[in-house]
Amino acid sequence: MSQEEIPKSQTSAWSAPPKSPWGQPTPVIPCSLSDVMSEQLASKIQSDQELKLAKKLEKVAPKEPQPAQASPETVDDLKIAQMLQLQFDKEQNEMLAREAKKFNGESKVSISFDNYKARQPVEPVDDEYIDDSPDEEVYEPKSGFIDDDGVVKSKHDAELCGRKNAEKIMKFHPEFLSGDAEKMNLVLPNHIYNKLRHFSQTGSKQYNRVHEKAEKATADQVVDPRTRILLFKLVNSGVLDSVTGSISAGKEAAVFHAFGGVFEGKEMPKECAIKIFKTSLNEFKNRQQYIVGDHRFLRDDFKKLNPRKILRIWAEKEVANLNRMRKFDMPCPTVVAIKKHLLVMSFIGNNTHPAPKLKDVKLSTVDIQDAYEQTLEIMKKLQKECCLVHADLSEFNLLWHDGKVWVIDVGQAVDLTHPRANEFLYRDCSNITKYFKKEGVVGVCSPEQLFNKITGWEVKGTGVDFLSQVISNFPQCSLHWIAGLYLSKTEAEM
Repeated sequence: MSQEEIPKSQTSAWSAPPKSPWGQPTPVIPCSLSDVMSEQLASKIQSDQELKLAKKLEKVAPKEPQPAQASPETVDDLKIAQMLQLQFDKEQNEMLAREAKKFNGESKVSISFDNYKARQPVEPVDDEYIDDSPDEEVYEPKSGFIDDDGVVKSKHDAELCGRKNAEKIMKFHPEFLSGDAEKMNLVLPNHIYNKLRHFSQTGSKQYNRVHEKAEKATADQVVDPRTRILLFKLVNSGVLDSVTGSISAGKEAAVFHAFGGVFEGKEMPKECAIKIFKTSLNEFKNRQQYIVGDHRFLRDDFKKLNPRKILRIWAEKEVANLNRMRKFDMPCPTVVAIKKHLLVMSFIGNNTHPAPKLKDVKLSTVDIQDAYEQTLEIMKKLQKECCLVHADLSEFNLLWHDGKVWVIDVGQAVDLTHPRANEFLYRDCSNITKYFKKEGVVGVCSPEQLFNKITGWEVKGTGVDFLSQVISNFPQCSLHWIAGLYLSKTEAEM
């Protein structure tokens, strides 16, 4: 079909696009492929569009400045990446700081995330990007200081550490005499400083331990600060007029002489004896055997008590024994007052001179015979009337005053109900018999005869055999003392 044969209606519909309700479309200018690919054509089209846009902007705002050209910062991609990395590191560090604060809270032991933080360089990539605003934080590591030669010295420098160590030794405890190490221009290596510090700490602990023991112990004629305060209170309250000095010191206590005052409205004796029990238990550690088993002092936790509580119980026990003995007119001191481990008693002696002990006095034949008879009566009276056993009766605990024997140191005396009362009585009989035989007294009974005479029993045998029959009355009693007596006799025979 030729072009002439095509209907006119079809030709017009094919050649022209349909009409648009929004207006006539812009005619399309046909161009070749070579024109489309030409850069000159593209630049021309771009320049034409910019020119048209400039004309429109001049009409709207003719004084509006032209758009700024591209910043040189955006030219180099490496610098852009470095700036973004710095900003990312800063935000990450802030996030880690917030997480650490949230995790630690108010805890005294904190956890740090510094090892996970990014370390930014000290100097930026280019001086052009330095921000001098106060809000910007620049990381500056504390690596040390620069000396006069321009060398950076850190805290690990040998000379710097040595001088700091020399300054530190002057802060040791005062007993460590180091001198002025700073002026001596001294340099101490770390291993020498560590040895000196260990020596200083060890010496300080030893000094404090010895000093504390000396302050808290009443050894010999020395009293600790607490005991001294108790003495001051007794003097200030008027119970004592004055304390003159020490009389004697034994394994368990020290005795002081004092002049009496007024106590609870009653006049004290003119002269008094103050018995201060030692707080150091090194010399007398077997107090338990005299307290445990006595129905007056039922304490199952005696081993767990501290020394001062033990001494208080011991002082109360001696007061109870002295009061019972004075009730039956026994020749012993009279208790005046008790303050913790201080015991104030009547003084046996004249004009600040205490009565001598039997072991120290030289008596005539008549007096020593009389002393023996009085001692037997004292032991019988303790057994029959007071229902007590001295448990440590010897020439060390008997005084001779005005032709009369006096009994002292009754803190260890036990009641007859004590499981070891008969064992202690037999030991007292052995001590008394041994002493008076040595002094040449005529008619001294043997320990077994003296025991039967005091108790009224008729136990037969001697030595260990006799003691085993005595202890059989109290099966609960231990037989350790029998073994000790047997060994001592065996050694004497050898």
